[in-house]
Amino acid sequence: MVLLDKSFVKEAFAIMGGYTALVVDDDENINGLLTEYLAGYGFRTLAAYDGEEALRAFACGKPDIIVLDIMLPKLDGIEVCRQIRRTSDVPILMLTARGDESDKLVGLELGADDYITKPFSPREIAVRLKAILRRCGGKAAGAGGKDRLVYGSLVVDREACSVRADDEVVNLTATEFKIFEALAEQPGRVFNRMQIATKAQGTYFEGCERTIDAHIKNIRQKLSAALPGQRFIETVRSMGYKFERRAR
Repeated sequence: MVLLDKSFVKEAFAIMGGYTALVVDDDENINGLLTEYLAGYGFRTLAAYDGEEALRAFACGKPDIIVLDIMLPKLDGIEVCRQIRRTSDVPILMLTARGDESDKLVGLELGADDYITKPFSPREIAVRLKAILRRCGGKAAGAGGKDRLVYGSLVVDREACSVRADDEVVNLTATEFKIFEALAEQPGRVFNRMQIATKAQGTYFEGCERTIDAHIKNIRQKLSAALPGQRFIETVRSMGYKFERRAR
């Protein structure tokens, strides 16, 4: 029987209740523990034990969020993430037992929203999922109560949690959106990586520097594809990043 933290349940249920979570891990004990724990916080849960099964569960079950282990039989988590990102921006939290950062960074560059290293506690997973869903589903509260930030043909829509370029949606993940929103709402201000992490996820998180750099790289690539010849995120050497619209 999984014991839940009652001080956490009420808020978590309000955010996570009604969502469907897909847990992908070939370790039956870990998979069973997580699905039971998340069910206690109001999730509908799906389970998959290899990469091929994960893709079938994703296609049929339409999960709202995915917990995805990197080390999987048949197809590894990196390939599963790559295939999902071809058609969907569903939030993905990746699990890894490896100490090498390369797998984590590849996952982030493919569009994963966050990662966590084994061993972990089920409550830590729940906290991470709650943060991701809050970013993805909640209304962003901006300075002055403005629902949109407009920079020429680029529009940051806080109400819809989306970015549009020339009236076409730029497919940012939930974490990428929060990072870009934080920079765009204060043009010219330099944010260090810890400040960006705090604004994006509400707390400083593991592997902050490399994680933020990977997300920034993704955002730049997507904006560059949508608006060729324009640049919006500048690197400030030894300090961090800032929003500054300029032509290449």
